[in-house]
Amino acid sequence: DHDIAPADISAAYGASVPTKRVSEDDDVNGGLHPTRKIGKYISLDCEMVGTGPPPHLDNILARASLVNFHGEQIYDSYVQPPPNTKIHDYRTHVSGIKPRHLQPSYARTFNEVQKSVAEILEGRILVGHALRNDLNALMLSHPKRDVRDTSRYGRFRVESQGKAPALKKLARTELGIEVQVGEHSSVEDARTAM
Repeated sequence: DHDIAPADISAAYGASVPTKRVSEDDDVNGGLHPTRKIGKYISLDCEMVGTGPPPHLDNILARASLVNFHGEQIYDSYVQPPPNTKIHDYRTHVSGIKPRHLQPSYARTFNEVQKSVAEILEGRILVGHALRNDLNALMLSHPKRDVRDTSRYGRFRVESQGKAPALKKLARTELGIEVQVGEHSSVEDARTAM
C-alpha cells in the first residue's frame, strides 16, 4: 500500500531520526548550515506567532526551518517581528517560541530570512505540509509543478474524509511515529513531511 516500507525508512534514516524533536546535529537558529548538502528536494516548515487583537489573531512568521532529502537540517532561523509589532500570543505551548527567541540580538530580520529561504528553494522541489501557510508567512511563491504538499495528496485526503489531514495523524498512520508531542518544532515537522 505504501511506496516505501517503514522498515526501509527506518534503515535509511536510522530508527531514531524521524522520531526525535531535535537531533544532536541540529544547529538551532544557525541559519544556513555551512557543510550539509542541500540537494534537489527541500522540506519547509514554519512556526508563527499571533499579532493583532484577540480573539482573531493575525499570524506572523517566527521561525523557518528547512531540511534536505535525508532529514538533515540545512537552515533554521528565528525571525524578528516587524518594528512596533505587538505579539499577543507566542503560542509557546504549541510553537515552542518564547519572547527571547525573537529578540533582535538573537533572531534575524524577516528580509534576511525571506531572502535566504528563497535562494535555497530556487530550482528545487519543495516538500511540506500545508505549504500555502508557510509560503504566505514568508511572502514567497514556488512553481506549482515543484511543490509536493502532503496535506493535498489525494489518498491522504480520502483517508481524512476529504479534509486536509493533520501532520501528526499522517506521521502516526503512514510512518508509525509520534510527532508534535508538546511543543512543535519546525525542524521536526519539516523532517516528518519529507
